Amino acid sequence: MAITASLVKELRERTGAGMMECKKMLTETDGDIDLAIEEMRKRGAAQADKKAGRIAAEGTIVTLVDGAKGVAVEVNSETDFSAKDEFFVAFAKQVAETVLANSPADIEALASTATAAGPTVEEARQALIQKIGENITVRRFQIVEAGDGEVVGAYQHGNKISVLTRLAGGSEDLAKDVAMHVAASKPVCVSSDEVPSDLLAKEREIYAAQAAESGKPAEIMEKMVEGRIRKYLNEVTLLGQAFVKDPDVTVEKLLKSAGAECKQFVRYEVGEGIEKKEDDFVGEVMAQAGKA
Repeated sequence: MAITASLVKELRERTGAGMMECKKMLTETDGDIDLAIEEMRKRGAAQADKKAGRIAAEGTIVTLVDGAKGVAVEVNSETDFSAKDEFFVAFAKQVAETVLANSPADIEALASTATAAGPTVEEARQALIQKIGENITVRRFQIVEAGDGEVVGAYQHGNKISVLTRLAGGSEDLAKDVAMHVAASKPVCVSSDEVPSDLLAKEREIYAAQAAESGKPAEIMEKMVEGRIRKYLNEVTLLGQAFVKDPDVTVEKLLKSAGAECKQFVRYEVGEGIEKKEDDFVGEVMAQAGKA
């Protein structure tokens, strides 16, 4: 029987399981959805994936570099306690190794990729959910590869921040120093011409409103705005920032002195952009009291 998208969707809705797990189970049961549900319940997969609705904003980042290729992978859990669990840490490393070895196109492709241990990443994730009892997600990964005359650098701060850099010229040590700087200073992009136009327009609007409050002549206000824009660009671009290990030198001057150019950087921080659920303990107690 053909495994259609609508059949996979129905199984997902009835079990709460992941797409890859549903498709695999339907294939095994030749499209018999009731049998698929029964088998998933036996294996615990349906129960495990019901945790998928929980917010996983904690976790860890793993950085690996092999010669001219580097990868950064973020794997999330619900609590920081679980992020330190030995099985969780081992899984995260296994996922990073799988990315490094196979260069999957995206998260969906990664989920169906076999790990060195045998199971696919998705199968290993489901097993970990059963073991830990929390929602576990492989959120994102990035691959950075150096071309001819380029080097890849990496810096990881604990298990929470990871940076990969790619330099044309220079050395691995310099690339690592730049990665360390990116970890600490959080630039938005490499150079001013890469700053998103909407972001720059928003800043210009704010500075123009501030300048208008000064009551100065229009030409003076324009110079005030442009001066603040230049300062802003230095603050948010890698090349314009003062180097963390030597604040008297900008990163741009540091790179030029070594005959190097930064072609790319990737900065991951655990949980960034995820809306975390704030626990309202007082509210929970009051709600329980109202039911009593």
